[in-house]
Amino acid sequence: MNAVLFRNVTIWDGIDDAPYPGEVVVEGNRIRAVARGRNQIASERAAEIIDGQGMTLIPGLVEGHCHLSFVGVNQNKDLGEIPVEEHLLRTCRNATLIFNHGFTSCYSAASAKLRLDVVVKDEIENGYLAGPRYRTAGPEITVTAGLGDERRQNIPAESFGMIADGPDEIRRAVRLCIREGVDNVKINISGDEFVSHVRGEVTSMTEVEVAAAVEVAHEWGKRVSCHARAAAAVKRAVRNQVDCIYHCDFADEEALDMLEAAKDRLFVGPAFGLVHNAVFEHDRVGMPRAAVERMQLPRKLEATCRAYHEIRRRGIRVVIGGDYGFNITPMGENARDIGHFVKFFGYSPAEALRCATSVGGDLMGHAGELGVIREGALADLLLVDRNPLEDLSVLVGPDHFAMIMKNGKMHRDLITARPAGQQLAAE
Repeated sequence: MNAVLFRNVTIWDGIDDAPYPGEVVVEGNRIRAVARGRNQIASERAAEIIDGQGMTLIPGLVEGHCHLSFVGVNQNKDLGEIPVEEHLLRTCRNATLIFNHGFTSCYSAASAKLRLDVVVKDEIENGYLAGPRYRTAGPEITVTAGLGDERRQNIPAESFGMIADGPDEIRRAVRLCIREGVDNVKINISGDEFVSHVRGEVTSMTEVEVAAAVEVAHEWGKRVSCHARAAAAVKRAVRNQVDCIYHCDFADEEALDMLEAAKDRLFVGPAFGLVHNAVFEHDRVGMPRAAVERMQLPRKLEATCRAYHEIRRRGIRVVIGGDYGFNITPMGENARDIGHFVKFFGYSPAEALRCATSVGGDLMGHAGELGVIREGALADLLLVDRNPLEDLSVLVGPDHFAMIMKNGKMHRDLITARPAGQQLAAE
């Protein structure tokens, strides 16, 4: 296997806070050596040498709440109205788009139709489609009147939800998703302010329904994630061994204590981007301020900030991913979440970036070998033309990525493709 030696780079390894000058050797799909300082690794160890020109080498980003099949719609119900053929093509385009924006791994928080995620992952793994590592999911399993049920008595409708009532129907829905090849199962335990009939503080899925979903999924070795905004929903998720709990906005002291007690086995994710953009950037899609106030979104934003200051203090593992894929949260802006963690939740830049790298690697099922730069780790790497710890906004959009590598293979390479001595436009 040909080896690549990265010289003259500043390494931020996803482990320590501070970057350092160093060198990295990639062989095959693994990092074979990491050295601190310059000219520490003999050039004979590599078939190719890349001069990083002092730029910052960081682990590839991990999207921990990804909806590749959310393709720029305005409302939840719009997802059910897209014909499956067009929906698949648009999902494929999202996969390449997010990869071009530095996300070498994505953990699905649900697909809008049953097999979209699975088909896209197969295309990526078989080499036909440029895209990230992907842990797939099926639709969000919900109950009648829950988040994802867009029907009315006189209007049959499809949305992104798979509707099941009672433990037997829940078990069948989970088994159906597993049969079709998903890696993760998603259940909606609470409602949401974006839905008129089931607000975020309503716990819509019963204890026995949650228990049934988790039991079946875990028997098949699948992870379970959930939508849980209400305090009662968070507690229901923890009690029943859900692996990743999204939102947690209205978690009370008891819910926070339960999350802390289980912090070594679970993850949480605020999915903050959608709430943030609806409150502060609603004008970009013509959403009236009156609608924002009617949905009480400023109140939810404040609750989320309070909860995640406390979640950070308690050392609970948090992943980024903000429900990107709506018109108000365009796919490709996902890395904005990293800056949100600093501005709204009190994280340091290094802490926030770890949420987007090493913590996300743990969620992907590759603890210690994904989202980090260390010997033996998987070679998912970004070369950034500025220090992201000084300006996290450089991670939003592809302009500052001189190189994107996934699994040891180059996806974007502006270093070796240009004449020696030519500088990047951004430098």
